Amino acid sequence: MDSKSDLWRHILLIFFLALIFIPFLEMVNISFKDIPQFDHNPWGITLPLHTEHYLITWNIIKTYIFNSSIYSIVVASGTVFLSAFSAYILSRFNFPGREFFYYLIISLLMTPGILNLIPAFVLVKNLGLLNTRLVMILPLISGGQVFGIFLLRSFFSSLPEELFEAAKIDGASSIRIFFNILIPLSKPILGTLAVINILGTWNNLLWPWVTISEEKLLPITVGLVLFQRGYYTVWGPLMAGYVISSIPLIILFAFASKLFIRGITSGALKM
Repeated sequence: MDSKSDLWRHILLIFFLALIFIPFLEMVNISFKDIPQFDHNPWGITLPLHTEHYLITWNIIKTYIFNSSIYSIVVASGTVFLSAFSAYILSRFNFPGREFFYYLIISLLMTPGILNLIPAFVLVKNLGLLNTRLVMILPLISGGQVFGIFLLRSFFSSLPEELFEAAKIDGASSIRIFFNILIPLSKPILGTLAVINILGTWNNLLWPWVTISEEKLLPITVGLVLFQRGYYTVWGPLMAGYVISSIPLIILFAFASKLFIRGITSGALKM
């Protein structure tokens, strides 16, 4: 009985896995076709393979890839560090109003992000950040800290108090405890938070669409929209652009998957 149920589970998993990968594989397949090949046989494999589509596309979108890489790395680094520092204070220091400030921060999770779009736009406009790289960095770091503090505070609070007491007895300062004890113990959850922020920044379309008009500063999401307008019916280069834009995320998950899974299984995403 158990073997039959396991068989059906595997069949279902394979089915859902196919639903995920078949569109991606078809995207890769179409990226090697020219217009006559696509019109004649859009779904099957056709020869010759037009690898030049990738060179053409790369020369157009490489600036967008570079911009998104810079934004994602800086935002993830800033969000992880500031969230960890804030969560450390809120979890390991007793001061008047600690719980009030924590729940005030957490209440921002209940606000739909779209409602903050106009106030955030007015704020960055008044600060003179429009059409600068900072408009894709500072607001995203600020907004990402809310979920980061929520995630890390409960994790930090669950760590054994004896570790921190022993460090204090040995004369370690609060800053040294943070860097030498808390950070090494929290690598899985910090890695999980970093991956979540990189994905969110890389896939962000609405915010750069309304705050950046200079093409040299655009991320890959907006760049692909502009690229699609120029290659609307030329499916080969267009699909090649989508494939190229997904490669950095595939590489990221290939190297960070173990750390990400460890963060989830250690309670990183448990409420």
